[in-house]
Amino acid sequence: MHPFAYARARDAGQASQLAREPGSEIIAGGTDMMQLLKDDVRRPRRLVDITQLPWRAIEVSPAGLRLGALARMSDVADDPRVREQYPVVTEALLASASPQVRNMATIGGNLLQRTRCVYFRDHDTSCNKREPGSGCAALQGENRLHAVLGGSDHCVATHPSDLAVALVALDAVVVVHRADGERRVALEQFHLLPGDTPEHETVLEPGDIIAAIEVPAAAAARRSHYRKVRDRASFEFALASAAVALDINGGTIREARIALGGVGTKPWRARDAEAALAGGPADRARFQAAAARALAGARPLAQNAFKIELAQRALVRALTTVSKGA
Repeated sequence: MHPFAYARARDAGQASQLAREPGSEIIAGGTDMMQLLKDDVRRPRRLVDITQLPWRAIEVSPAGLRLGALARMSDVADDPRVREQYPVVTEALLASASPQVRNMATIGGNLLQRTRCVYFRDHDTSCNKREPGSGCAALQGENRLHAVLGGSDHCVATHPSDLAVALVALDAVVVVHRADGERRVALEQFHLLPGDTPEHETVLEPGDIIAAIEVPAAAAARRSHYRKVRDRASFEFALASAAVALDINGGTIREARIALGGVGTKPWRARDAEAALAGGPADRARFQAAAARALAGARPLAQNAFKIELAQRALVRALTTVSKGA
Protein backbone atom coordinates (compact mmCIF):
# COMPACT_ATOMS: atom_id res chain seq x y z
CA MET A 1 0.00 0.00 0.00
CA HIS A 2 1.23 3.46 -0.91
CA PRO A 3 2.23 5.47 2.22
CA PHE A 4 0.13 8.51 3.08
CA ALA A 5 -0.39 11.06 5.84
CA TYR A 6 -3.59 11.30 7.85
CA ALA A 7 -5.45 14.36 9.15
CA ARG A 8 -8.74 14.61 11.04
CA ALA A 9 -10.66 17.78 10.19
CA ARG A 10 -12.13 19.59 13.20
CA ASP A 11 -14.66 21.55 11.14
CA ALA A 12 -15.94 21.97 7.60
CA GLY A 13 -13.67 24.93 6.88
CA GLN A 14 -10.54 23.03 7.77
CA ALA A 15 -11.73 19.99 5.84
CA SER A 16 -12.24 22.07 2.71
CA GLN A 17 -8.87 23.77 3.14
CA LEU A 18 -7.03 20.47 3.53
CA ALA A 19 -8.92 18.87 0.65
CA ARG A 20 -7.83 21.67 -1.71
CA GLU A 21 -4.17 20.77 -1.30
CA PRO A 22 -2.73 18.58 -4.08
CA GLY A 23 -2.76 14.89 -3.26
CA SER A 24 -5.39 15.16 -0.50
CA GLU A 25 -8.51 13.00 -0.55
CA ILE A 26 -11.54 12.83 1.71
CA ILE A 27 -12.36 9.72 3.73
CA ALA A 28 -15.46 8.99 5.83
CA GLY A 29 -16.70 5.40 6.15
CA GLY A 30 -13.80 4.24 3.99
CA THR A 31 -15.49 1.10 2.68
CA ASP A 32 -14.54 1.85 -0.93
CA MET A 33 -11.37 3.83 -0.21
CA MET A 34 -9.72 0.94 1.63
CA GLN A 35 -10.22 -1.37 -1.34
CA LEU A 36 -8.77 1.21 -3.72
CA LEU A 37 -5.74 1.77 -1.47
CA LYS A 38 -5.10 -1.95 -1.23
CA ASP A 39 -5.43 -2.34 -4.99
CA ASP A 40 -3.00 0.57 -5.47
CA VAL A 41 -5.59 2.36 -7.60
CA ARG A 42 -5.56 5.51 -5.45
CA ARG A 43 -2.34 6.99 -4.13
CA PRO A 44 -3.20 9.98 -1.94
CA ARG A 45 -0.52 12.00 -0.21
CA ARG A 46 -2.95 12.57 2.63
CA LEU A 47 -6.36 11.31 3.72
CA VAL A 48 -8.60 13.90 5.33
CA ASP A 49 -10.99 12.31 7.84
CA ILE A 50 -14.31 14.20 8.01
CA THR A 51 -16.18 11.88 10.37
CA GLN A 52 -16.20 14.50 13.15
CA LEU A 53 -18.29 16.95 11.12
CA PRO A 54 -21.95 17.35 12.17
CA TRP A 55 -23.49 16.00 8.97
CA ARG A 56 -25.33 12.89 10.17
CA ALA A 57 -28.93 14.11 10.51
CA ILE A 58 -31.85 12.43 8.75
CA GLU A 59 -34.60 15.04 8.41
CA VAL A 60 -38.09 14.46 7.02
CA SER A 61 -40.42 17.43 6.73
CA PRO A 62 -43.28 18.67 4.54
CA ALA A 63 -40.61 20.19 2.29
CA GLY A 64 -38.93 16.84 1.68
CA LEU A 65 -36.05 14.66 2.84
CA ARG A 66 -32.59 15.87 3.84
CA LEU A 67 -29.81 13.37 4.44
CA GLY A 68 -26.54 14.44 5.99
CA ALA A 69 -23.62 13.21 3.93
CA LEU A 70 -22.21 11.35 6.94
CA ALA A 71 -25.44 9.53 7.77
CA ARG A 72 -24.82 5.78 7.65
CA MET A 73 -26.56 3.80 4.95
CA SER A 74 -27.99 1.45 7.58
CA ASP A 75 -29.43 4.32 9.63
CA VAL A 76 -31.23 5.77 6.61
CA ALA A 77 -32.51 2.36 5.53
CA ASP A 78 -33.87 1.72 9.04
CA ASP A 79 -35.64 5.07 9.39
CA PRO A 80 -39.42 4.43 9.37
CA ARG A 81 -40.17 7.89 7.94
CA VAL A 82 -37.94 7.22 4.93
CA ARG A 83 -39.45 3.76 4.51
CA GLU A 84 -42.98 5.15 4.46
CA GLN A 85 -42.52 8.31 2.42
CA TYR A 86 -39.57 7.40 0.17
CA PRO A 87 -39.65 3.58 -0.19
CA VAL A 88 -37.43 3.61 -3.28
CA VAL A 89 -34.60 5.02 -1.14
CA THR A 90 -34.98 2.32 1.51
CA GLU A 91 -35.15 -0.45 -1.08
CA ALA A 92 -32.09 0.81 -2.96
CA LEU A 93 -30.08 0.93 0.27
CA LEU A 94 -31.13 -2.56 1.34
CA ALA A 95 -30.16 -3.87 -2.10
CA SER A 96 -26.67 -2.38 -1.66
CA ALA A 97 -23.58 -4.16 -0.33
CA SER A 98 -23.89 -6.17 2.90
CA PRO A 99 -25.22 -5.24 6.36
CA GLN A 100 -21.66 -4.92 7.63
CA VAL A 101 -20.73 -2.47 4.86
CA ARG A 102 -23.96 -0.50 5.28
CA ASN A 103 -23.15 -0.08 8.98
CA MET A 104 -19.97 1.79 8.01
CA ALA A 105 -20.64 3.37 4.63
CA THR A 106 -21.97 6.93 4.40
CA ILE A 107 -24.57 8.43 2.10
CA GLY A 108 -22.12 10.91 0.59
CA GLY A 109 -19.48 8.25 0.10
CA ASN A 110 -21.96 5.98 -1.64
CA LEU A 111 -22.54 8.61 -4.33
CA LEU A 112 -18.78 8.95 -4.83
CA GLN A 113 -17.82 5.28 -4.95
CA ARG A 114 -15.71 4.29 -7.93
CA THR A 115 -16.63 1.87 -10.69
CA ARG A 116 -16.16 -1.87 -10.21
CA CYS A 117 -14.80 -2.26 -13.76
CA VAL A 118 -12.12 -4.96 -13.45
CA TYR A 119 -9.79 -3.04 -15.73
CA PHE A 120 -10.02 0.08 -13.58
CA ARG A 121 -8.97 -1.94 -10.54
CA ASP A 122 -6.20 -3.91 -12.25
CA HIS A 123 -2.92 -2.07 -12.78
CA ASP A 124 -1.75 -4.59 -15.37
CA THR A 125 -4.42 -3.51 -17.84
CA SER A 126 -5.18 -0.29 -19.69
CA CYS A 127 -7.83 2.08 -18.31
CA ASN A 128 -8.37 5.70 -19.27
CA LYS A 129 -10.20 6.37 -16.02
CA ARG A 130 -7.27 5.21 -13.92
CA GLU A 131 -4.49 6.32 -16.29
CA PRO A 132 -5.70 8.86 -18.89
CA GLY A 133 -4.52 8.08 -22.41
CA SER A 134 -3.72 4.43 -21.75
CA GLY A 135 -6.77 3.07 -23.57
CA CYS A 136 -9.90 1.17 -22.55
CA ALA A 137 -9.33 -2.58 -22.36
CA ALA A 138 -13.05 -3.21 -21.84
CA LEU A 139 -13.97 -2.16 -25.37
CA GLN A 140 -12.46 -5.32 -26.83
CA GLY A 141 -12.18 -7.33 -23.64
CA GLU A 142 -14.51 -8.74 -21.01
CA ASN A 143 -17.42 -6.32 -21.17
CA ARG A 144 -20.46 -8.29 -20.02
CA LEU A 145 -20.88 -5.99 -17.00
CA HIS A 146 -20.28 -2.71 -18.81
CA ALA A 147 -22.54 0.12 -19.91
CA VAL A 148 -24.89 0.24 -22.87
CA LEU A 149 -25.88 3.87 -22.24
CA GLY A 150 -23.60 6.89 -22.02
CA GLY A 151 -20.36 5.18 -23.04
CA SER A 152 -17.65 6.60 -25.28
CA ASP A 153 -14.61 5.39 -27.18
CA HIS A 154 -12.62 6.15 -24.02
CA CYS A 155 -14.72 4.45 -21.31
CA VAL A 156 -17.74 2.17 -20.90
CA ALA A 157 -17.56 1.55 -17.14
CA THR A 158 -20.88 1.47 -15.30
CA HIS A 159 -21.66 3.60 -12.27
CA PRO A 160 -22.03 1.29 -9.23
CA SER A 161 -24.38 3.09 -6.83
CA ASP A 162 -27.92 1.81 -6.27
CA LEU A 163 -28.80 4.75 -4.04
CA ALA A 164 -27.81 7.31 -6.67
CA VAL A 165 -30.26 5.76 -9.12
CA ALA A 166 -33.11 6.06 -6.63
CA LEU A 167 -32.19 9.64 -5.75
CA VAL A 168 -31.90 10.71 -9.39
CA ALA A 169 -35.44 9.45 -9.97
CA LEU A 170 -36.60 11.67 -7.08
CA ASP A 171 -34.93 14.84 -8.40
CA ALA A 172 -32.45 14.91 -5.53
CA VAL A 173 -30.05 17.81 -5.08
CA VAL A 174 -26.48 17.54 -3.76
CA VAL A 175 -25.51 20.24 -1.24
CA VAL A 176 -21.80 20.92 -1.70
CA HIS A 177 -19.72 22.67 0.95
CA ARG A 178 -16.88 24.81 -0.38
CA ALA A 179 -14.60 27.50 0.96
CA ASP A 180 -16.83 30.34 -0.27
CA GLY A 181 -20.11 28.86 0.98
CA GLU A 182 -22.46 26.24 -0.44
CA ARG A 183 -23.75 25.36 -3.86
CA ARG A 184 -26.53 23.03 -4.90
CA VAL A 185 -26.25 20.67 -7.84
CA ALA A 186 -29.02 18.49 -9.24
CA LEU A 187 -27.87 14.91 -8.77
CA GLU A 188 -28.82 14.18 -12.37
CA GLN A 189 -26.07 16.64 -13.40
CA PHE A 190 -23.63 15.75 -10.61
CA HIS A 191 -22.03 12.73 -12.32
CA LEU A 192 -20.37 13.33 -15.68
CA LEU A 193 -20.45 11.29 -18.85
CA PRO A 194 -17.00 9.89 -19.67
CA GLY A 195 -16.58 11.54 -23.07
CA ASP A 196 -12.86 11.85 -23.71
CA THR A 197 -12.04 12.63 -20.05
CA PRO A 198 -13.37 9.64 -18.07
CA GLU A 199 -11.02 10.47 -15.19
CA HIS A 200 -13.39 13.36 -14.35
CA GLU A 201 -16.41 11.67 -12.77
CA THR A 202 -18.28 14.47 -10.98
CA VAL A 203 -18.62 18.25 -10.97
CA LEU A 204 -16.76 18.52 -7.65
CA GLU A 205 -13.77 20.86 -7.64
CA PRO A 206 -10.75 20.77 -5.29
CA GLY A 207 -11.94 21.55 -1.77
CA ASP A 208 -15.58 20.68 -2.49
CA ILE A 209 -17.20 18.25 -0.04
CA ILE A 210 -20.69 16.77 -0.14
CA ALA A 211 -22.52 18.03 2.95
CA ALA A 212 -26.05 16.74 2.35
CA ILE A 213 -28.54 15.39 -0.14
CA GLU A 214 -31.98 16.98 -0.42
CA VAL A 215 -35.03 15.33 -1.95
CA PRO A 216 -38.02 17.61 -2.59
CA ALA A 217 -41.43 16.38 -1.48
CA ALA A 218 -43.49 14.88 -4.32
CA ALA A 219 -46.70 12.91 -4.55
CA ALA A 220 -44.96 10.25 -6.63
CA ALA A 221 -42.33 9.53 -3.96
CA ARG A 222 -44.71 7.50 -1.77
CA ARG A 223 -45.57 5.20 -4.69
CA SER A 224 -41.99 4.29 -5.57
CA HIS A 225 -39.94 1.14 -5.96
CA TYR A 226 -36.41 -0.07 -6.72
CA ARG A 227 -35.96 -3.24 -8.76
CA LYS A 228 -32.45 -4.70 -9.02
CA VAL A 229 -31.31 -7.65 -11.14
CA ARG A 230 -27.93 -9.17 -10.33
CA ASP A 231 -25.95 -12.37 -10.72
CA ARG A 232 -26.41 -13.38 -7.09
CA ALA A 233 -28.86 -12.48 -4.37
CA SER A 234 -26.62 -10.41 -2.08
CA PHE A 235 -23.52 -8.19 -2.07
CA GLU A 236 -23.52 -7.87 -5.84
CA PHE A 237 -23.70 -4.93 -8.20
CA ALA A 238 -26.57 -4.51 -10.63
CA LEU A 239 -26.66 -5.98 -14.09
CA ALA A 240 -29.70 -3.75 -14.53
CA SER A 241 -31.92 -1.85 -12.14
CA ALA A 242 -34.87 0.51 -12.25
CA ALA A 243 -36.03 3.16 -9.79
CA VAL A 244 -39.57 4.33 -10.45
CA ALA A 245 -42.07 6.68 -8.82
CA LEU A 246 -45.63 7.24 -10.05
CA ASP A 247 -48.39 9.68 -9.22
CA ILE A 248 -51.58 7.91 -10.29
CA ASN A 249 -55.14 9.22 -10.08
CA GLY A 250 -58.10 7.12 -11.17
CA GLY A 251 -55.87 4.72 -13.09
CA THR A 252 -54.21 7.55 -15.06
CA ILE A 253 -50.54 8.39 -14.60
CA ARG A 254 -50.22 12.06 -13.73
CA GLU A 255 -46.45 11.99 -13.29
CA ALA A 256 -43.71 9.38 -13.73
CA ARG A 257 -40.12 9.36 -12.52
CA ILE A 258 -37.68 6.76 -13.89
CA ALA A 259 -33.96 6.15 -13.51
CA LEU A 260 -31.89 3.14 -14.54
CA GLY A 261 -28.80 1.58 -13.00
CA GLY A 262 -26.30 -1.07 -14.08
CA VAL A 263 -26.61 -0.04 -17.71
CA GLY A 264 -25.23 3.50 -17.77
CA THR A 265 -21.92 5.23 -17.18
CA LYS A 266 -23.83 7.39 -14.68
CA PRO A 267 -27.20 7.02 -12.95
CA TRP A 268 -29.47 7.23 -15.98
CA ARG A 269 -32.63 9.37 -15.95
CA ALA A 270 -35.09 8.05 -18.55
CA ARG A 271 -37.04 11.19 -19.38
CA ASP A 272 -38.33 9.89 -22.73
CA ALA A 273 -39.85 6.95 -20.90
CA GLU A 274 -41.42 9.29 -18.35
CA ALA A 275 -43.01 11.30 -21.14
CA ALA A 276 -44.38 8.11 -22.68
CA LEU A 277 -46.19 7.31 -19.43
CA ALA A 278 -47.56 10.71 -18.40
CA GLY A 279 -51.26 11.19 -19.10
CA GLY A 280 -51.91 7.57 -20.02
CA PRO A 281 -53.29 4.49 -18.28
CA ALA A 282 -51.17 2.49 -15.88
CA ASP A 283 -51.21 -0.72 -17.92
CA ARG A 284 -48.67 -3.20 -19.22
CA ALA A 285 -48.80 -2.04 -22.83
CA ARG A 286 -47.87 1.50 -21.84
CA PHE A 287 -45.17 0.21 -19.47
CA GLN A 288 -43.60 -1.83 -22.28
CA ALA A 289 -43.67 1.13 -24.66
CA ALA A 290 -41.98 3.28 -22.04
CA ALA A 291 -39.34 0.64 -21.42
CA ALA A 292 -38.53 0.49 -25.13
CA ARG A 293 -38.04 4.26 -25.16
CA ALA A 294 -35.84 4.12 -22.07
CA LEU A 295 -33.31 1.90 -23.87
CA ALA A 296 -33.75 3.34 -27.36
CA GLY A 297 -30.27 4.88 -27.39
CA ALA A 298 -28.43 1.80 -26.11
CA ARG A 299 -25.11 0.86 -27.72
CA PRO A 300 -24.24 -2.69 -26.68
CA LEU A 301 -20.77 -4.20 -26.72
CA ALA A 302 -19.85 -7.71 -27.77
CA GLN A 303 -20.97 -9.37 -24.54
CA ASN A 304 -23.66 -7.18 -22.98
CA ALA A 305 -26.50 -6.82 -25.48
CA PHE A 306 -28.62 -8.87 -23.08
CA LYS A 307 -28.71 -5.87 -20.75
CA ILE A 308 -31.10 -4.04 -23.06
CA GLU A 309 -33.93 -6.53 -22.68
CA LEU A 310 -33.02 -7.16 -19.04
CA ALA A 311 -33.31 -3.46 -18.19
CA GLN A 312 -36.60 -3.21 -20.08
CA ARG A 313 -38.02 -6.14 -18.15
CA ALA A 314 -36.79 -4.75 -14.84
CA LEU A 315 -38.47 -1.44 -15.61
CA VAL A 316 -41.77 -3.04 -16.59
CA ARG A 317 -41.70 -5.15 -13.42
CA ALA A 318 -40.97 -2.08 -11.27
CA LEU A 319 -43.79 -0.08 -12.88
CA THR A 320 -46.19 -2.98 -12.48
CA THR A 321 -45.30 -3.28 -8.81
CA VAL A 322 -45.93 0.36 -7.95
CA SER A 323 -49.14 0.59 -9.97
CA LYS A 324 -50.90 -2.23 -8.14
CA GLY A 325 -53.96 -1.05 -6.26
CA ALA A 326 -53.94 2.37 -7.92
